Amino acid sequence: MKQNNESFGQHELKDLARRIAKERIAPNAVERDLKCVFPWDAVRILGETGLLSVGVSEHYGGVGGGRTSFASVAREISRACASTALVYVSHVIAAKGIETAGSEAATKKWLPEMLKGQCLGAFAVHEPGCGSNAGAIATTAQRDGDNYVVNGSKFFITSAGEADIYLVLVRTDPEKGPKGISTLIIEKDSPGLSFGSAEDKMGLKSTSSREMFFTDCRVPVGNLIGDEGGGMQVIGKAVVGWGFFGAAGISAGIARSAVEISIRHATERIIAGQPIAVHQGVQFLISDMILGTEATEALLVACAERADSSPDSAALNGFKAKLFASETAVEVTNKAIQVLGGHGYCRDYIVERLFRDARGLTVHFKTSEWLRQDIAKAALDL
Repeated sequence: MKQNNESFGQHELKDLARRIAKERIAPNAVERDLKCVFPWDAVRILGETGLLSVGVSEHYGGVGGGRTSFASVAREISRACASTALVYVSHVIAAKGIETAGSEAATKKWLPEMLKGQCLGAFAVHEPGCGSNAGAIATTAQRDGDNYVVNGSKFFITSAGEADIYLVLVRTDPEKGPKGISTLIIEKDSPGLSFGSAEDKMGLKSTSSREMFFTDCRVPVGNLIGDEGGGMQVIGKAVVGWGFFGAAGISAGIARSAVEISIRHATERIIAGQPIAVHQGVQFLISDMILGTEATEALLVACAERADSSPDSAALNGFKAKLFASETAVEVTNKAIQVLGGHGYCRDYIVERLFRDARGLTVHFKTSEWLRQDIAKAALDL
């Protein structure tokens, strides 16, 4: 009976997310992309409808739900606007970090406002000198009385300059390697924190990716999340343990949207008196797109369910889901452009945006090459 109730809850969340995405987020997606407008309107809608609470336990005011529900919501949002979905996933990552490792004071201070969409969260790990290798970060945080003094920089940070709080990976003890890395909550208006100009990206153009600069930025000791020296575990559980499933959900949503647009176009586009759907070449493209998308969705659910039942397996399952979903989304959206022909190459049609957004997910969070290496090392027990 419990399993049936949980399944019913997942269906409810997915249906709600699909309706909200279609009716309230999709209509402005084209304008947001063209003008690089941050999706504040969508963030507020997600907060009002309770979708920002997915994945956070009821104890902290969330609606609960595991990685399967979280990925499902990200997928439905992405079908309307991948940029909004990425902002959503980044926000949930920050919330999960605070929920799982924050002090009682931190959870009471931040989570209620985050779940309502009145406090937007993000995370900051990557630096110019470390790329996807979080263990190579150079940003430092030195203890000074009741504060940490942070110096360094981060780059390609989603929602930078827009989010209210950031889960930031810093080096508190340069002599201890990975065990000298910690996680701090740093507020947007903290003295010593500044932001670079928004990156002019190929896709995901509404996400406000910027550099972050810390110059003697003073952060209260109470903003430490987890233990000092335990930053890699905090980020690992939040980003890898949850965020990768959200990223996979975004890619799956992009692919599904591309399939639906292609099928509709193939049946409506008439050339020489016949819909292009009658041509074998078009049928082959659409068949491959359907199979790739359904395989992605099935693998994502399987990996998320395994991670929920066995949290220690979350990292490896997240790697698998994210790699396959992001690579497949590029293939599917590329075929969608081919189905639409010249129309697919024009900004007036959605599929060119879908392709640009899909391509970004192969390098976001962790590149496909890094993921392949991680999966192989696990299989080879290296």
